[in-house]
Amino acid sequence: MAKGVVVIDEDRCKGCGLCVAFCPQQVLQLAEGRFNAKGYTPVTAANVEACTGCAACATICPDVVFTVYRQRRQAKAETPTV
Repeated sequence: MAKGVVVIDEDRCKGCGLCVAFCPQQVLQLAEGRFNAKGYTPVTAANVEACTGCAACATICPDVVFTVYRQRRQAKAETPTV
């Protein structure tokens, strides 16, 4: 399984929750008890180790608050044929 990292620009987030609903790995949640510079409850990555880098959050977000990075898979070592 691929490993991903999601970076969130919390000050741009309006807290609509679309990304939370569409995240297949349930990595995201709305931050409880805190607000961004615009007064909205932003999204936060709560389960970062489950992120696969699928970028569903970045695709669905109307405010473009996500940058998603995905680690490349290691190539399997080929075994020599005899």
